[in-house]
Amino acid sequence: MDPFEVRMQFLALLRRLNASQQSIQKVVGFAVKYFSGCGEDLWDCIVEECQKGSVNSRINILYFLDSLCEACLLVKSHAKGQDRDSNLYVNFVTRDLGKIVENVVPKGRQGLPNLVSTRQILQSWRSKRVIDPQTVDDVLASLNDRQTAIDSTNPSSSSPSSSSHHHHAPLPRNEIFKRIEEDRERHKRLRERRWVQPITHNPSSHQQPPLASFMPLTNTGDGAQELTIDIEFENEWETTSDWNEDDIEAATEEAELCFPAEGEGPMDLS
Repeated sequence: MDPFEVRMQFLALLRRLNASQQSIQKVVGFAVKYFSGCGEDLWDCIVEECQKGSVNSRINILYFLDSLCEACLLVKSHAKGQDRDSNLYVNFVTRDLGKIVENVVPKGRQGLPNLVSTRQILQSWRSKRVIDPQTVDDVLASLNDRQTAIDSTNPSSSSPSSSSHHHHAPLPRNEIFKRIEEDRERHKRLRERRWVQPITHNPSSHQQPPLASFMPLTNTGDGAQELTIDIEFENEWETTSDWNEDDIEAATEEAELCFPAEGEGPMDLS
């Protein structure tokens, strides 16, 4: 196909995109297949649809990018020669991440339905090092600032003219139910993949990866890359709260169960 036909077919696929994995993988396969000759043009199509699509279609595109990044890294891991230096669309996502998120979660209350899902995907990319954690942290900080600004806004204090100017028509009833079903499908898929840790920077097979804890500390070819076990430790450390009174109380209760006071019976192990 010539580049113009590739672009037209890709736009048609993007506009029919929904939350099902079958739909997402179809667009992912098309994008990866024609990356070598039309990658930059196809990326422009993605950004364009993010700018003018509905709120529901924009979050579908973000979940599509999640699967696309995963596919690109898988292709890279099995490439040979100079192709191993290419991250395919991951470089585009990293470069334009702020713009993409700003379009998926537009300013104002109309972007709130996509806020939680967008934050979950960004946190997943950070924990699995799909994109540089610092880049993701910067975008997450901007999202948090935007939510704070929305929460601090008092709609009752605004004038009638300004409130009518910023008013957005509610979604139709069928669109609301469609969004609920698609959110259920997307969140199920995200939960299935959230626990998977990156186990090596240079995988050599398609086998199901083991947990990072059972891998050696280093892998041949890692070089200056962040070690797998360090990534897992940092993810656990970031989600662990400070030691507080609740921890002391829980530790005391467990100690009493394991080491009962004199005259009390042994711990029930049944």
